[in-house]
Amino acid sequence: MRTQKPRPEGREAEADGIIEGRNAVIEALRSGAAIDKIFLARGETDSALGHIAAAAREKGIVVVECDRHKLDHMSRTHSHQGVIAVAAVREYASVEDILAAAREKGEPPLIVVCDELSDPHNLGAVIRTAECAGAHGVIIPKRRSAGLTAVVAKTSAGAVSHVPVARVPNLTALLKELKGEGIWVFGAEADGDTPLYQADLKGPAAIVIGSEGNGMGRLVAEQCDFKVSIPMKGKINSLNASAAAAILLYEAVRQRLGS
Repeated sequence: MRTQKPRPEGREAEADGIIEGRNAVIEALRSGAAIDKIFLARGETDSALGHIAAAAREKGIVVVECDRHKLDHMSRTHSHQGVIAVAAVREYASVEDILAAAREKGEPPLIVVCDELSDPHNLGAVIRTAECAGAHGVIIPKRRSAGLTAVVAKTSAGAVSHVPVARVPNLTALLKELKGEGIWVFGAEADGDTPLYQADLKGPAAIVIGSEGNGMGRLVAEQCDFKVSIPMKGKINSLNASAAAAILLYEAVRQRLGS
């Protein structure tokens, strides 16, 4: 009987966007690779790890300190040496890139803002729906959010190649900026005071989707012009984040088509 050869762990990790070990991460930083986040072992005083952290922060890359158990769980090579980088599958866009995309199409901006979606499958599904609905871009925070990893790319079914995704340090400031551009902010909230089918999504709109567990943060919610509730007819009172995004996006599509 033929036996299947095991996949080389290093290649599998690379395909998943995982870069392990000090030399490999240093080289990735030196070469200008698009890195989403770097995870460092907490409490380590090694000078090489300190150099990696300083170089990453200088480039604006998020550095997360965690215990070795998390690194061991992430590792595919079992020799991470206290550091793992997660590569982004593409460069992040800017908020201006997203607004420019709407201007080029002659359309009122339709933007999805994800407030700390930590599940990469949810983020990938949101990006996929955003692309299908013709949204001009997706915005995520730098911290406490999934990034443009290989898992997100796969779940998006390739939509990450077509939808600009911007990453910002502060969502509250971002929403103020969008409002200054004349964009109305609609937050999805279970007990929102604006029923979905009364929300006017025909004009410039940013749709805010909260995190899987806690919904929108307080400061983000305070920046919403409207808190939109989706009709719930069953016994469960909330939807998956990506499902909620799909419902709001396609209501915007329906309204913009004049149906």
